[in-house]
Amino acid sequence: MAPGGSSRLLSPHRPAGCPRAGRAGARRGARGRTVLRSVEQKRQGSVTGGDEDPRVTELRSAVARLRRRLAAHPGEFADRSIAEEELAALDAMAAGGAPEIPRLRRSLLLIAGAIGSVSALSPNLREVRHAVDLFGGPVRGQG
Repeated sequence: MAPGGSSRLLSPHRPAGCPRAGRAGARRGARGRTVLRSVEQKRQGSVTGGDEDPRVTELRSAVARLRRRLAAHPGEFADRSIAEEELAALDAMAAGGAPEIPRLRRSLLLIAGAIGSVSALSPNLREVRHAVDLFGGPVRGQG
């Protein structure tokens, strides 16, 4: 029991006389769970119940990952600005809905050429290529 006969729990973070000693942390935790739930619902809605084509979702995710990785890459290379511009163009095309396959492939080729042999970016570039391939369409030499 707390001093004075009160059965209230004392919080190490609040003075004993504070009426919200035990409830503040519970409210903070509940708010955090609410925020997490809303973020999860947004993600699930865009993946499962949304109107967006799953190929577009995959392309936008792959482009976003490569853009973040490129921005974090400490090394400079000659065509970095070209890669950044084409990644922005890919994202804009994907955001527009149904992108044109030849334009997707052209952007991918420019990005691959601009990034060149930066091995740290290879896995993310591969993801973008896979996402572009999901749209299908004729590939030179195969159709």
